[in-house]
Amino acid sequence: MLFPQEKRTVTETPAPAPAPQPQAPQAYAAQPQPAAAPAPQPIYVQAQAPSSGWKTPILFGAVIALVGACVYLYYQISQMRSDMADLHDSLSAQIAKLSESSEVSTQASRHNIENLEKELTRARAQAAQLSGEAKSAASAHADELAAKLEKAQDEQGKQIASVGTEVTNVRAEASNKISAVSSDVQTVKTDQAKTRSDLEQTIADLKSARGDLGMQSGLIATNGKQLAALKALGERNYYDFKIAKVKKEKPQKVGDLQILLVKADPKHNLYTIEVTADDKKVVKKDRSINEPVQFMLSRATQPYELVVNDIKKDMIVGYVSSPKVQQSRAQANP
Repeated sequence: MLFPQEKRTVTETPAPAPAPQPQAPQAYAAQPQPAAAPAPQPIYVQAQAPSSGWKTPILFGAVIALVGACVYLYYQISQMRSDMADLHDSLSAQIAKLSESSEVSTQASRHNIENLEKELTRARAQAAQLSGEAKSAASAHADELAAKLEKAQDEQGKQIASVGTEVTNVRAEASNKISAVSSDVQTVKTDQAKTRSDLEQTIADLKSARGDLGMQSGLIATNGKQLAALKALGERNYYDFKIAKVKKEKPQKVGDLQILLVKADPKHNLYTIEVTADDKKVVKKDRSINEPVQFMLSRATQPYELVVNDIKKDMIVGYVSSPKVQQSRAQANP
């Protein structure tokens, strides 16, 4: 059947033999019996649900802080990566611009030098053919051209040295910035490792229990921190809920289930709900806090589980977990 009937366990214990001064048990007062041995009487034991206590809000706050730290650390790493990419692009653009400027200046200087060399050669050739004053004027002009050539070569050398110095300074600045960013990334990685260690410790503290259908449940979260750890583990789908009792009796959708709160008893930590799934309704009556309530749906071979972590006046708070693999039982057993 889709929803098996609930079973109650009854333990029969024989009544103690009559004694000179019989004492009745604390839970049930024994009545005086005749001399004949009395018939065995059933004893019903009702488990007391554990109280959520004052730890739940503290643990819930710790989970919120842990999740916030994870989000902040992830944002830091993303921001640092973006800064490193911007820095790399900026440095590349600066170096390319300096190289282009140096290349243009070098080519212009080289062209100027070549022209001066040609003029000097031509002037010296003319001076060799002239005599007297013409030869003196040609020599003076040649000396003037030689001086201009030497000056142009000196300016070109200074420009090349200046460009080399600027490139060296840019590279040094880039190296310093990259070292600083790498140090920040290492710090963030250390914080991430600590966060992962806390998450693993929380998962190790989780426990499993047998559900009301008699099936062994998965890990049970009893507070918000443990629920966050289960979500990070990623073995099942988890849906938080906060369901209040309404007069219109309209069920609330939680994952693949429709849940209607019928009764909430915070004094005894008990609740009663009506669940609709696969177009069928089932009532789970007087369930206790942190008890795994199981449902078998036609779309999955593993049970859906509902766990209530907190019971308030006309309200329950908890979660529903469902299998990640949605495969019908007919497909699993052809």
